[in-house]
Amino acid sequence: MKSKIVVLDAYTLLRDDIKEWKSLESFGEVTIYDRTSPEDTSERIKGCEIVLTNKVVLTRRHFEETPNLRYIGILATGTNVVDLKAAREHGIVVTNIPAYSTESVAQTVFAHLFNVVNKVAYYNEQNHNGKWSACPDMCYLDFPFHELCSMTIGIVGLGNIGMRVAAIANAFGMKVNAFTSKSADILPAYINKCRLPDLYTSSDVISLHCPLTPDTEKMINKSSISLMKANAIVINTGRGPLVDEYDIAYALREKRIQAYCTDVMSVEPPHPDNPLFREKNAFITPHLGWATIEARMRLRDIADENITCFMKGCQINVVN
Repeated sequence: MKSKIVVLDAYTLLRDDIKEWKSLESFGEVTIYDRTSPEDTSERIKGCEIVLTNKVVLTRRHFEETPNLRYIGILATGTNVVDLKAAREHGIVVTNIPAYSTESVAQTVFAHLFNVVNKVAYYNEQNHNGKWSACPDMCYLDFPFHELCSMTIGIVGLGNIGMRVAAIANAFGMKVNAFTSKSADILPAYINKCRLPDLYTSSDVISLHCPLTPDTEKMINKSSISLMKANAIVINTGRGPLVDEYDIAYALREKRIQAYCTDVMSVEPPHPDNPLFREKNAFITPHLGWATIEARMRLRDIADENITCFMKGCQINVVN
């Protein structure tokens, strides 16, 4: 008898460019939903042995109501959407998808950085409005700008993504500082391990790649911003709550830093009254850093591998 499988929120993974997940059908009877509300979750997982979720929360109550449930596949790296302790107590294996979006997120970091340094969006808008056509010279320059090789980047957290950002920065000739739990002995020679306050004071660009914990929540705040250079660019592709959005909006308004670039917000989707939307030097993308076609295909393939191994009894990427 085939397993009953449900995917609770497939929309962000399966768009027009990746329409199908045919390989799932080899594991059992599959139902795929674009989205699932909290009110619908219990009904949709009823009788299922395998549940796949991205952002739909699964709690102890769901496990108590679904005695057949044996496997939860989180379609992301973060595991906070599942009560891992309760799942373990109910004999439910939980897996995640590690390291699938490293290249995509690192690319997003530098997309934001180039947009700020080279003013790409600004000049494009000006030229569509006729400014270059009306220019008496072959070019015009509204702002001074610098080469990346003259800058220092401070990277907070050297996991897979942080290490990739460091390597790309080094390829551009940037000096690389990092705050990390890793021993300096195992780091590449081009990475300078330093204390967090020293990273803030010395860096032209600060890129956040650490996990969200009680210690890192709102680590970018009035106090840490006061240590930064006036031309500092803060880039957050990690977690929205790493930054106090009110404090950084105020810093932008007062020109305490040059720019805040983020792909993540403290609440997603963000409230329209979020103070960052009122700041012209806040550059915001809608949590798309993970979502290149290649990364989503990689995610789908790893999810298949996780289920295959679970069914064979040789589990991988288990988080509980």
